[in-house]
This record gives sequence, C-alpha cells and structure tokens, in this order.
Amino acid sequence: MPDVTDSKTAPLKVLVYSDDVNTRQQVILALGRRPHPDLPEVEYVEVATEPVVISNMDAGHVDLVILDGEAVPAGGMGIAKQLKDEIYQCPPVIVLTGRPQDAWLATWSRAEAAVPHPLDPIQLAETVVGLLRSRVPAPTSSSA
Repeated sequence: MPDVTDSKTAPLKVLVYSDDVNTRQQVILALGRRPHPDLPEVEYVEVATEPVVISNMDAGHVDLVILDGEAVPAGGMGIAKQLKDEIYQCPPVIVLTGRPQDAWLATWSRAEAAVPHPLDPIQLAETVVGLLRSRVPAPTSSSA
C-alpha cells in the first residue's frame, strides 16, 4: 500500500546557488532531505552559474532560492535583486552573506532572509523552514 502522505505532497524544490561546490554541499548537508517533520521532502537543484539560476527560475517550480552572496563572478545579492525585479511572485530568497554585518545588503536585494558564513546549520534550517512553511498548503482537517 503506498504512503498516503507522499502521494498528496510533492517534494519542495530548493535551488542552491554558489560557484563553490563546498558551499552548496554545506547547505544541503545542513538541511537534509526533510528539514522539518511537518514539511514534505526537499529536492535540491545545485547551480554554479548565474545563467543556470535564471533559466531554472524562468522554468518555474522552485519553492525557495538560496544564493551565495560571496559567489563570483555573479554574487547572490545581485541575482536576488534581479529575480525579485523580474519574476512575478518570485519564491522566497535567502542570501548567504560573508558576515552578519552584511545583512543590510540582503535587505537591499529584497531577499526575505540572510544567513552569514560560516553557516550555522541550526540557523539555516530555522530560516529555511520558516520560509518553506508559506509554500505548503495548510492541512485540511476532516472531522465528522
């Protein structure tokens, strides 16, 4: 018999952008397949270049975007600003900043949140869960 919860909720798609494979892996390892028991599983799309970020976002079906603000040549804050300016109903964006004091730059980019390097897995997970909750329909209660 198939698991009913899996058939009702598709995985949440999280795009993780950084030119550094180690940064992408840190994010994915910190969050795991299911960052919170109340949320569906997460499917990651790892991206290393700005053009691939844009093409994935244009294709749609992304629930959350995590952008490395320290990536080169295209930093995550500039990409965040572009996404927010150009994509109607852009999904939530988290920018990974070089240090906590750079959070104001993430505000300029219109990102919903900023998490500083070095990544704290608990802070990252709390931030991600808070933003993903808005992307999941509330459960319907069927009491008789």
